[in-house]
Amino acid sequence: MEKIMINGGKRLKGIVRISGAKNAAVAIIPAVILSDGVCRIENVPNIQDVIIMAEILREMGARVTRINRTAIEIDPKGIKEPVAAYELVRHMRASSYLMGALLGKFHHAQVALPGGCDFGVRPIDQHLKSFSILGASHTIEEGMIKINADKLVGKRIYLDVVSVGATVNAMLASVKAEGKTTIENAAKEPHIVDLANFLNSMGADVRGAGTDVIKINGVKTLRGSTYSIIPDQIEAGTFMAAVAGAGGDVTLQNVIPKHLEPITAKLREMGVTIEEYDDSVRVISNQRLKRCNVKTRPHPGFPTDMQPQIAAILAIADGTSMVNESVWDNRFKYVDELRRMGADISVSDKTAVVVGIDCLKGAPVKATDLRAGAAMIIAGLEADGTTTIEDIKHIERGYEDVVNKFASIGADIRKIYDRDPAAKTS
Repeated sequence: MEKIMINGGKRLKGIVRISGAKNAAVAIIPAVILSDGVCRIENVPNIQDVIIMAEILREMGARVTRINRTAIEIDPKGIKEPVAAYELVRHMRASSYLMGALLGKFHHAQVALPGGCDFGVRPIDQHLKSFSILGASHTIEEGMIKINADKLVGKRIYLDVVSVGATVNAMLASVKAEGKTTIENAAKEPHIVDLANFLNSMGADVRGAGTDVIKINGVKTLRGSTYSIIPDQIEAGTFMAAVAGAGGDVTLQNVIPKHLEPITAKLREMGVTIEEYDDSVRVISNQRLKRCNVKTRPHPGFPTDMQPQIAAILAIADGTSMVNESVWDNRFKYVDELRRMGADISVSDKTAVVVGIDCLKGAPVKATDLRAGAAMIIAGLEADGTTTIEDIKHIERGYEDVVNKFASIGADIRKIYDRDPAAKTS
């Protein structure tokens, strides 16, 4: 079993290049199914979620070729049967986007219920509601969602809750529908805009992405395209939080500072210096952090995918902080792991009370999910002593080359194996 070992207490200094956005990549790759030509996707993160999504497309008949470390080429013409089987789909939540893409292309889709991180119930009722409004019917049989439509016709879709997944699927299913589709109460995250830009690069007519109303005029065909994915807002935020907690002076390259504004605002409130440039930010942390209260919200609010990381640095801030989770039901599983390191955190329903202590202590911990794993890395960097992190497969789902990136800026971090005599986690 692979683990990550961290000897904490090292200040971070240097330059890190941020990879392409995971959340954009896992929506854009299945969107290629809608194309009648070959698509080249650039700035693709080399992470497990991308590898799995590419393999799903291969199994369905697409030709997927890695051009270089950050670019892949996809020819979807070999996909004849709109079926995504269970074995690979169960590993990731974003595999649900195959429903919208396959429905939009073939008017039929058969996709296994998706997996991914466990934050409690992940309803897909808004996804299925959107398909129904467009003219599709569905059944769920033996863990497979079967969706069928004689034709898809654009209509008004109102999402009862702001949902990134439902917004993506409604967009994918409607870009080739007859007439005009209006998606109201749509999600506004940067990767929603990125998906719209990619669809438009193939010849779609998508307007209003980034607002709560997206209007789509259906087109009959979509062509191949070359497209570069936006930088990863959450990877950048994770490194920003790590510098804030461990201390240091680090410049993050290949970022869009505007996408980082809710994270930047909270870190500045905590006393961190952040300098913004055209496509980079410099993060400087030289003093103990101040307390602050955080409430996750849909974009442009503070992102839920940064909630564990911010809690990890509030654990050593001066004073008592409140962290409220308003997006997911069950995103505090990592708190028990931080407590192993001495953190003083209590959780009631969707709120965590974090009483800052002087220093965390290194301990054996687990990555309970992707962003929780990132929080464990941050906690290990802050801590006095050695931290070992198990279940790092969750981390590698969404962070490219994370160990080497942190090592390059001065962290004492490495990947180890159970047979390694240095891996003493009992």
